[in-house]
Amino acid sequence: MNQIDPRLQAVCQQLEQQLLGKTQAVRLALSCLLAGGHLLIEDLPGAGKTSLAKWLAAGFGMSFQRIQFTSDLLPADIIGVSVFEQDSQQFRFHPGPIFNHLVLADELNRASPRTQSALLEAMEEQQVSTDGQRYPLAAPFFVIATQNPREQLGTFDLPESQLDRFAMRLSIGFPDLDSEMAMLKRGSTESAPQSSLDMQDVLALQQQVQLLHCSDALLAYLLRLIHRSRELEGLNPLSPRCSLSLLSCAKAWAFLHHKGHVSPEDLQAVFVAVSAHRLGRGDSGEAYAKQILADVDPYQDLA
Repeated sequence: MNQIDPRLQAVCQQLEQQLLGKTQAVRLALSCLLAGGHLLIEDLPGAGKTSLAKWLAAGFGMSFQRIQFTSDLLPADIIGVSVFEQDSQQFRFHPGPIFNHLVLADELNRASPRTQSALLEAMEEQQVSTDGQRYPLAAPFFVIATQNPREQLGTFDLPESQLDRFAMRLSIGFPDLDSEMAMLKRGSTESAPQSSLDMQDVLALQQQVQLLHCSDALLAYLLRLIHRSRELEGLNPLSPRCSLSLLSCAKAWAFLHHKGHVSPEDLQAVFVAVSAHRLGRGDSGEAYAKQILADVDPYQDLA
């Protein structure tokens, strides 16, 4: 792995020490935050999904709220509700847990499609609407959603419109033998990262990410990856929203690794995480993404 940007080195190291052996997953999650996207994690229980979300929030001084999605959860339980107050003889809106900087939507696919859809406006427009009123959400606003494997009972498939709102999907997975041994010796005590950054720093870093240089040849390579998905049969073609997410995440990966421009290697590092959940369900999406990377020459347009 390349050198980390000095401003992010402490947070990155602390996260990697907590999730031993999961350097790639930690850095992809950080890149997703820096890109201003939202993250979907699909994994078995106990792999560290909730801990990663809490440590990310603590590392950047962001408010954190976990929402446990269940089959009886209602949209109002997420967005909030208007309550009539006798004193003022008016309805007053009481914000729900969505009004935080980092929201963990835990086991998202256990809730009904109607409840899942309550996140759509928040993730796309950074606002929620209820009773004819619109309420802006906090900035920065970052959703980390977890979902159980599809084969588990009591789950609802996320629709393509919902999946497309997530800039990345990743799986943390279980640690290797040496990492799990180190975890056992350390014990189960979780120490949250000490934040040296605040929310304004996050917003400033996100702005700097978007200003990172990207050549026309690199953009051509990105578009050839996207258009290759539209030529292959049996998979969902990648949308223009995916093009934008891929560019932002590649810039964030390059920025995280202290680079002054985006290279083909940066696109390749994030491509599977950005595209697999859009291309197909389960392992098929990842296989399609890897096939597209193998089909497209990254240096065709580079002099």
